[in-house]
Amino acid sequence: MLDAMTTETTETTEALTLQFLAFVADGERTYGETMEAWRSTCPRMSIWEDAVRDGLVRIENGGAMKSSRIVLTARGKARLGRNGT
Repeated sequence: MLDAMTTETTETTEALTLQFLAFVADGERTYGETMEAWRSTCPRMSIWEDAVRDGLVRIENGGAMKSSRIVLTARGKARLGRNGT
């Protein structure tokens, strides 16, 4: 039973991560826009934070929220491409 729950959680997390990466890849995204769309107070849904930690996205022009951009790293592009998105 526990293995099934873990697998389901992993699949959900992977799907949300791919959705997040597609969101970033779809166009120029500011830090503020990304935080507004993807920040979560749920410790089990830390997609945005995990993507930064895992090196899938990076913050460029580390100034104000409206001028900083979120971009895919080579690792993020590879993860997105690997899944045919």
